[in-house]
Amino acid sequence: MKRLALPAILAILAGCRADAAPPAAPAPPAADTAAAAAAAAPSADTVLLGAEALKLGGIRVAPLLRASWHDEWRAPGRLALDPTHTQPLGSLVEGRVVRVLALPGDRVRAGQVLATLHSHEMLDALAARAATQAALARAENELRLATSTLERAERLYAAKATSLAELERARAARIDAEAQRDAAAAEAERAREMVAHLRGSGPTPPGTEPHEVLIRSPIDGVVVSREVQPGQVVVVGAPLLTVSRIGRLLLVAQLPEGAVGAVGPGAEVRFTVPAYPGREWSARIARVAPAIDPATRTLEVQAAVDDPRAELRAEMFATVRVQGPASEPVPVVPAAAVQVLDGDTVLIRAEQRGEGMHLRAVPVRIGRRTADAAEVLSGVEVGSWVVVDGAAVARAEIVRRRDAGSER
Repeated sequence: MKRLALPAILAILAGCRADAAPPAAPAPPAADTAAAAAAAAPSADTVLLGAEALKLGGIRVAPLLRASWHDEWRAPGRLALDPTHTQPLGSLVEGRVVRVLALPGDRVRAGQVLATLHSHEMLDALAARAATQAALARAENELRLATSTLERAERLYAAKATSLAELERARAARIDAEAQRDAAAAEAERAREMVAHLRGSGPTPPGTEPHEVLIRSPIDGVVVSREVQPGQVVVVGAPLLTVSRIGRLLLVAQLPEGAVGAVGPGAEVRFTVPAYPGREWSARIARVAPAIDPATRTLEVQAAVDDPRAELRAEMFATVRVQGPASEPVPVVPAAAVQVLDGDTVLIRAEQRGEGMHLRAVPVRIGRRTADAAEVLSGVEVGSWVVVDGAAVARAEIVRRRDAGSER
């Protein structure tokens, strides 16, 4: 059903009778006969509406109750890449960029090759690996020969066919050959590790040359920036690309000084972004600045945002809402229930009149406020029934009836 405009609603309210069908909302207790007679007297800030008019106006009433109060602060914020889940990739060697295989926005897997470089260091590493493998093979042959010589010397010494000195020399030669083999094995392993470091582990793209250095993604994520082009010469540590884990962002906000006692690591904050009107997101505070900014008198907080559907983007602006701890119960009404009438702050009190409802604007004093609630200091007693939804429509109808009465 289409929503009626406010003028149309007011016109319908004016023609509704008090004997219409009862409203679906809970009804306040009926006033006694004396109170009803007093209320029936003309008043500039009252109106009697039937059940159908209440329904069309979206008016709902509820008793004023006490509830725990939570202070609330709102502040601007922005979304940023979480540095603990973002990996800038730098060049491992000096060389020339051959290919760049990813663009910003591409989703990549851990171990996927993102760029290749031509470098003499890879050629040197391949040569060193071949040389150390050959040296290891020679050392292993020398060890086998020294072992065979020692075994023969031991047999001859047992048969009293050689001297003890010859046996000791054979033993020393085997120990030296074993040490040489161990050193050669260590050099060969170092050379293999160097080649593996420059190539990484994972699948190799077709057309990759053996002498190319491969730059791989260290995490599953999305490419957020690309700093190089094919043919560019780079040095060790030069930035190539940046990869960030999908769905992990950081909310950075500058909270007012009064919110210091309500924030701490692990506390929840809520925020909204213009891209998704009507939706609210949550985050957990990860870090709090150790000092107040002396210029703005604000406190910077950083909250971890878990966005598994990757709907949010870094550098979005946000409105952050922080709620303080609960205080002692106080009379509380929804913020929308508080209206302004002729410069006075009012609540719309409600009393049952048969199957209709008598509404009266009552001046009140309001204390603390948030975007959702308001503290009632005086003017309406706890337990009194007030309009909590559709208060603006009720106030407009009171004004319309009053203006119509003054014209008569």
